[in-house]
Amino acid sequence: MPIGGMVRVIAAAALAIAACAAASADDYPARPVTLVVPFPPGGSTNIVMRVVADKLSELIGQQVVVDNRAGAGGTVGTRAVAKSAPDGYTIGLGYTGPLAIAPTLYANVGYDPRSDFVPIGRVATAPNTLVVHPSFPARTVADLIAYVRANPGKVNFGSAGIGTVSHLAGEYFAFRAGITLIHIPYKGTGPAITDLIGGHIPMALAPIPASHAQATSGTLRMLAVTSLARSSLMPDVPTVAESGLAGYEAVLRYGLVAPAGTPRAIVARLNQALNAALASADMRQRLAIEGAEPLPGTPDDYAADIDREETQWAKVVKTSGAKVE
Repeated sequence: MPIGGMVRVIAAAALAIAACAAASADDYPARPVTLVVPFPPGGSTNIVMRVVADKLSELIGQQVVVDNRAGAGGTVGTRAVAKSAPDGYTIGLGYTGPLAIAPTLYANVGYDPRSDFVPIGRVATAPNTLVVHPSFPARTVADLIAYVRANPGKVNFGSAGIGTVSHLAGEYFAFRAGITLIHIPYKGTGPAITDLIGGHIPMALAPIPASHAQATSGTLRMLAVTSLARSSLMPDVPTVAESGLAGYEAVLRYGLVAPAGTPRAIVARLNQALNAALASADMRQRLAIEGAEPLPGTPDDYAADIDREETQWAKVVKTSGAKVE
């Protein structure tokens, strides 16, 4: 075939592909959308995302079905999203652990948080909490730091497991405070809190939905939250940053992502629906119950967050020496 004819064929094919993509975006969604949540059912993350899925279903006119694909700290489900067809019918929860921590923690996570996904938008942010047993002789962050310095190598902290945000939040806290804490990993937040209440460990880092009821009842003492601003759920509790470690932030961030290559029009449609969902009173009320603050924005806003968080947590992982082969 002459070169000119070949060029015309290629150009025609490109136009046809573009036309098909435009048509699919115009018709989107024509069937149910799968939202992959890379964690087991039952946790606060799953609860939040089911609320999001229900609201998105109303707004886009098709059911958004939550598909829990747990494993390896959220990387199994996240990797499945990265390898899905980029047609808008498989989207995923973008979460601090799999997107910001796992790429450095795991030797071969199987995806790149920046290049293998298209950010749809942010959903919410929620702090971890620094909680201690009521018998522990510290009522403030300053008390805690002073006690650990006076008792080097003797203070443990519990977390939801190696590489979780609660683990790295503790490592980051110790690094910023210039102290040494002994990490005790558990298989989830629940077992860690149970051992803390039982007095088997003196302190833990835990998501606010798992700790605020116990702190309110006095079963645990909450010293601080790990966000830069105080939590609306526990407004009387100071932040770590205002308690002496300026700039300290170790939050849980929820967002939605799609596989790289998903048409921009589809991403825009989902972002519009997500922001509308976050603006609704019932959605804000449900997030508040879980201690989460709604975080609307553009895909570019979320892309910047992913980049910043991955950079931040990569440094913390390397400093802590945590690694999973």
